[in-house]
Amino acid sequence: MSGSLRPRPRDARASARAVAAALACALALAAAPSASFGQSPATASRAMPDGEADARKREALSQEEGIAVPKRSRVASLANAQKIEAQAVAQYGQLLRQASSQGALAPPDYPPRRRLEQIAERLVPHSRRFSERSDGWRWEVNLLGSKQVNAFVMPGGKIAFFTGIIDRLRLTDDEIAMIMGHEMAHALLEHGREREGQARLAQIATVGASVFSQILGYGDLGGQLASGASQLTLLRFSRGDEAEADLVGMDIAARAGYDPRAAIKLWQKMSALGGGQGQPPQFLSTHPAHATRIDTIRAALPKVMPLYARARGLAPDAIQPYASNWGDPVK
Repeated sequence: MSGSLRPRPRDARASARAVAAALACALALAAAPSASFGQSPATASRAMPDGEADARKREALSQEEGIAVPKRSRVASLANAQKIEAQAVAQYGQLLRQASSQGALAPPDYPPRRRLEQIAERLVPHSRRFSERSDGWRWEVNLLGSKQVNAFVMPGGKIAFFTGIIDRLRLTDDEIAMIMGHEMAHALLEHGREREGQARLAQIATVGASVFSQILGYGDLGGQLASGASQLTLLRFSRGDEAEADLVGMDIAARAGYDPRAAIKLWQKMSALGGGQGQPPQFLSTHPAHATRIDTIRAALPKVMPLYARARGLAPDAIQPYASNWGDPVK
């Protein structure tokens, strides 16, 4: 056969440019914030009676306080929200069935479970500020008997706490609210959906870099490098998700009347539980280091303490230091 499957130099350059353009578009999609939809408050107010418009303005001003609503990356649009939520609900149901079969699912009238439900009932009304999708969620709280120090909230509003995190940390209601608010924030901000979108984007980048390298005669070196870079990118996003969830969770809990300074005490307890040992270096971890986390939380207190004061009907200067059941009070 006289023909050859190897591209000519000009064809190779054209193919390389096409792959590079595709990668650039994919990366631009990841970086671009999502567009916002709907009427602006000013536009909406013109169509309302004066009294209702004034109430909307006061509500808008209230919503501007506290932690700013994070901008979303369009990369989340690469994953289907309804599908993720449906999968989460199915997995949650499976988890509950397994726990029930092992006698590890707390019954509805069990006081520690009711305690969690009462805290959730106060937090949930403040979730809409960070996600209108949550209006359609069927929120649910369950307590699982396990020594694990863990809790989570799945997309769709499915909350689970393990007895280990409550008992081993001797959590107060305020500290439970900080954990619950943090985990709710992950669901409300669709971090799981964004992570899936990032994974798909990383796959696109890996394939594109592999093709690009093979065109230029470097084998699959480009794909290997892109794969490693993608993993580090996903870790960086995950650390950002954790810090974002800390702040949004504090905002939600403060609006519900829980002391945001409990988040500082929570992570002090968490650090003490680990004995200060065993945490990987921050640049390789998917979670911020405890000290960094506490510093970030403390820096955000001026934004959320007024929300807490208003929820409690107190003047800001009348708020006493937060006293937990361990260590010194937090001012």
